[in-house]
This record gives sequence, structure tokens and C-alpha cells, in this order.
Amino acid sequence: MARTTNKKDSIYFQLLRLLVTAAFVAVLVFLVLNQAGDYLIENFYYNSDYEERKDESYIRKLQQYIDQNSLSSRDADALKSWVQRQQIVSIRVYKDGMQMFDSEYPDQELWEEEIEANDYGWEVYYTVSFADGEARVSITGIYAYQFYNYAMIVELVLSFVLFLILVLFGIRSKMAYILKLSDEVEILEGGSLDYKITVKGRDELAALAEGLDSMRLSFQDLIKQEAEMVQENQKIVTEMSHDLRTPVTSIMLYTEILKKGSFKSEGQWMEYVEKIDRKARRMKQLTDHLFEYSLMAGEEVQLEETETCETLFYDLFSETCSYLAQQGFEVLFQVEWPQSRIRISTDYVMRIMDNLTSNIVKYADPSMPVVISAVEEGNMTGFLFENRVKKLEEETESNGIGIQSVKNMMLKMRGKCMAVQEGERFQILILFPAQHE
Repeated sequence: MARTTNKKDSIYFQLLRLLVTAAFVAVLVFLVLNQAGDYLIENFYYNSDYEERKDESYIRKLQQYIDQNSLSSRDADALKSWVQRQQIVSIRVYKDGMQMFDSEYPDQELWEEEIEANDYGWEVYYTVSFADGEARVSITGIYAYQFYNYAMIVELVLSFVLFLILVLFGIRSKMAYILKLSDEVEILEGGSLDYKITVKGRDELAALAEGLDSMRLSFQDLIKQEAEMVQENQKIVTEMSHDLRTPVTSIMLYTEILKKGSFKSEGQWMEYVEKIDRKARRMKQLTDHLFEYSLMAGEEVQLEETETCETLFYDLFSETCSYLAQQGFEVLFQVEWPQSRIRISTDYVMRIMDNLTSNIVKYADPSMPVVISAVEEGNMTGFLFENRVKKLEEETESNGIGIQSVKNMMLKMRGKCMAVQEGERFQILILFPAQHE
């Protein structure tokens, strides 16, 4: 029976848990890296002369720009254009004690307002030569912004790589299990049915592995049953050859006696003719059984829909009991109908009952009752036939082909048949796979 997978154990929820866990760890690592990055940037930026060197670098660029374009301190549009190209700096220009240009307010004519250069105590001033004379320039750059951006990119990349590594590592175990199952299936394809499929976990893959292993065991049982059938068929053929040889030899002997006239009276002649007739009928019976057995061995069986035992067997047992009663047998029908349901082939079951009835009539002792009872063994339901074997005046040859036919038909219906003889007591049990309500 296939395993039912709990939703919490399914691959979908395992993957969801893996993604959530990996995302949580990646976010946590990102926060740690962000804090560490900010600390390192601030420590480097404020404890070194990096800012001063960058200011001086941009002042040199500004001086070159002014020289190339012969700018005066009042050329606000040109100064605005240069600041916009630099992107990360802002400047203020002071000349003759007045603020001439502020890149934060580029469209205002600030020279009309008296703003002293020393009004901003935190500013650092550099002397720059304009076309209209020297001026003092204050420059402010957000140089640390670039470091924070680069650090942010690195932190995001590292966190994402960690997320991928965690997800791939989690998936890797499942992939390894899938590859292992693939290798084990190849081993089974090679014919090594004794190799057990590895069942690991409680998800869909484990259910698949369990199903594969069940299929392996079923196939192994099927091969074993087929091997047993082949062995039984060989045994039947061997016994049939012997059984056919015996009446043929007798017929040839009696025919030779009759041809030579080696009989004393007409009564003896008739006795030999009757013996020839009995042996010929025995040969016909053997060949009929062999023909039926060969037909049954090669045909495919189609099982019908499930029904209760009472529905399937009530009429059949009624006819069987009536027939045996007509043949002089007492039948004890001790059947309490099981509540389970079974699948059968009606044609096979009728042939099985015909075989069993024929055996009872031929070999059972009419002075003792024939007992029919219901049996339940595990997941199987069936019936037990019991009788006493009669003592025959003349030895009756039996090769067991009827019982073997019953066994083969039961096997084709996924059931089983067991015949046991203890002294004069004979039992035959037929069992069908049951589906309990």
C-alpha cells in the first residue's frame, strides 16, 4: 500500500522552509555586513586625509576649467554646468568679502547680498584665479557616498551569493537522493532484484522509493511464481509421459494377445476388450486434461468487479452441493459468508469448482461427509474443502494435473491454492485477495 505523505513533509513545504531559512540568514548576514561596512567607512573617512585630498583634486579641476574658459567669478551658468558634471560636489565662491556663487542656489545673483566668507566657520577655503581676479572657493563633497554605495553593492552581492549557496546546498541533498534512486533503478534494470531500494525521509520521493521497492518485491514474487510454474509444468509433462506410456503398453499387450488368439474363451476375449476400452478411455481423459491445462497456461485472465463472497458463490455452491448429493455424498456446508469483497474470473471459478467436484466424485469416500467451510487468512478470503479418500479396489492412476490446473488458475487470479493429504484425510484450500469494507 502506497504511503500517504503529510503536507508538512512534502517537497513543496520543505522547499518553502529552505527558502525562508536561507532568506532569513542572508538578511541577517546583510545587516551584519552593513553595520561593519559603515563602521569601516566612517573610521577610514574621518581618520584620514582622504577628504582633503579629494577637495584639492576637485579644486585643481575647477582651476583648469576656469582657465580654459576664461571664467569670471560672476559666470554662474558655467560654474553651475561644471558642478553638475561632477555630481558629488558643491561650491561657494567669495570675492572681495562677498559671496558671488553658491551651487546650491545657482540661479540667484548672490553678489547683491553681503555675505561674508567667514560666515560658515566649518568651511575650508581655497584660492582660485578667475578672469576678474582671485577668489576664495569653499568646496564640499559627498565622497563617502560612493563608499557607501560600493559597500552596499558588495553586501547585497555577498548576501545573495550566501542565499544561493544555502538553497543549492539544501537542494543538493534531494538531488543526491534522486541520483541515488536513478542508480538503484539502473541496478534493478540490470536484473538485480535482490537489491533493496533506499527509502529515506517522509516526502514524495520517499513514497516513490517505497513504491519502487514494493514493485521490486512484487516483480520478484512474480518471477518466483513463474519459475515454480515452469517447474510444475516440467513435472506435469514428465508424469504425463509416464502415465500415457502405461495404458499404451497395456493396450499393445492386450491387442497382441487378441491378434494371436491367445485367449481361452469368449469371456476372456471380452475381458481383454474391456481392458483395452478402459485403457483407451484413460488415455483420452489424460489427453483432455493435458489439453485443458495447456490452454489455461497460455490465456490471459480478466478479473471482474469486486463483489461479496455470498453474491459470487451462493448459486455455485448450491449447484455443487446438489450435484454431490445426487452422486451419493453427504455435504456439510459450514460457511459463514465473509463481509470482505473479492475479484474473480467467473469462468475460472466455474472450472475450478468442476475440477474439485470431479476429484471428490472420483476419489472421495461417499460414506464420509464432504465438508465445505469459509476461511479468512490475513488479507485473503476463501474456502476449504475436506473429504476422506476412498480405498480403491483397482489402483487409479493420478498425475495431479487437475489440482495443478486449479493452482495455476488461482495464481492467475492473484490468489493461491494449497492441497494437503494426511493419511486418508484430504484438504484443499483456495484463497482470494480480499478488500475489507
